Amino acid sequence: MKKILLFGAGKSATVLIDYLLQHALSENWTVTVVDANLALAEEKIGHALGGEARSFDVSDAALRQQHIAACDLVISLLPPSLHFLVAQDCITLGKHLLTASYVDDNMRSLADAASEKGLLFLCEMGLDPGIDHMSAKKLIDHIHAEGGNITSFHSHCGGLVAPESDNNPWHYKISWNPRNVVLAGKAGAVYKDKGSEMQMPYEGLFAEKRFVQLPGYEQMCWYPNRDSLSYIPIYGLESCPTFIRTTLRYPDFIYGWKNVIELRLTDETPAYDTDGKTLSEFFHEHLEKHGFGGWLQQRMSDQFEMSKKILQDLMNIVELQDEVSGVSDERVEQFMMVNEKGSLQDVDLEELKTNAAATVAMKMHDAKLTLSQLFFLGLDDKTTKINRGRCSAADVLQFALERKLALQPGDRDLVVMLHEIGYELNGRNYNARSWFALEGADDRHTAMAKTVGLPLGIAARLLLNGTLKERGLHIPVTESFYRPVLAELEQWDVIFTEEIRSQS
Repeated sequence: MKKILLFGAGKSATVLIDYLLQHALSENWTVTVVDANLALAEEKIGHALGGEARSFDVSDAALRQQHIAACDLVISLLPPSLHFLVAQDCITLGKHLLTASYVDDNMRSLADAASEKGLLFLCEMGLDPGIDHMSAKKLIDHIHAEGGNITSFHSHCGGLVAPESDNNPWHYKISWNPRNVVLAGKAGAVYKDKGSEMQMPYEGLFAEKRFVQLPGYEQMCWYPNRDSLSYIPIYGLESCPTFIRTTLRYPDFIYGWKNVIELRLTDETPAYDTDGKTLSEFFHEHLEKHGFGGWLQQRMSDQFEMSKKILQDLMNIVELQDEVSGVSDERVEQFMMVNEKGSLQDVDLEELKTNAAATVAMKMHDAKLTLSQLFFLGLDDKTTKINRGRCSAADVLQFALERKLALQPGDRDLVVMLHEIGYELNGRNYNARSWFALEGADDRHTAMAKTVGLPLGIAARLLLNGTLKERGLHIPVTESFYRPVLAELEQWDVIFTEEIRSQS
């Protein structure tokens, strides 16, 4: 009988544990779940046959090695900083290892040892990274097999809230590690755009709304991930001029997080004694220290001044339209105007008025949103006490997010993924789009847990039954990984829709 050891029973582990236990009898394996919170591990195991819960300090080398020595396969959902301890033991004790986390330098240092010992260390085997690699590489390999030359690559992924559960001004609820939400983007981003390597600082990630449309859902916005460049050779796209991997959020979240950054609410410097302090008291102390009054006045002034200018310009154009129509029997609906480059261009007045009205409405919406989002996080919450000792602003922000943006009973989350690939084939230009959207069953069996956990569970089954032959350090970008895993994911409603359109 094979033995699987899983470290971590948090938000992303629910569906993975269910999958492993469902297959325990047919695959002849047992599952041991280790978590710092024994009650949580026991809850996830339930009364299932073939499962057991354990709790110990993972930094305790003796206990950790004792459990690893007794298993055939280790799956780690621990924080990345702890993966290396587990990985080193797996090398020493000769055990395979699966994780959903990014490959870092520590893990790379074990690549040769894993190969020499005939072990598979499979990393980045979750949603993003994971399903994104497999689905993108499948499409890339297909285009290359047909002789196509890829000229642009955008890969978008986001964990959001399902429309029916979207009831807050952030249009977001937390379905994964809240610390990662707080610190997202702090390292900035590097990517390739139109042949140039680009660097974007933290402040720039949320400074503008970059829209994308997924069929059946409202418009979303993306910001670039920390490191797209390292995946260019992995995907075999060295000659591709544009290569960007991104994270998706709804537009109001992008706007709100820009404000969060400007107000230094993601600062990690311990600066606040929070015992006995309410969220309202913290926000007032922090915002006063960072000039919130002046910041808000400037923000509102900018919004209203821009709206005022747009309305004034629109009134001038309407007056001009009326004057011209007054000397003619027909109402003039189109003008020739001089643009900023000094060139004449046709202007449709009705379209101009519609666009101006939409812009003013957006500015007014943003002005209201600025305060409503801060109030929702606790700006006026005089009852919720933090009681976390000495904290940074980022710590308190995480505390607020965990309470204000948590999935509530009956809530459903949403996971979306979209690949956009431009390519040339036989003298014609094409645009390929591949996407899926999946809503969770409830606040426990989330789409996030499903799409993070299932790839790991499927890979575990394929490894233990001998289907996966690869050894050494890998991420799932070859056909031997993506073909069987994507095929089984379709049985769990993770189904990609693909469309290819000719551009010329």
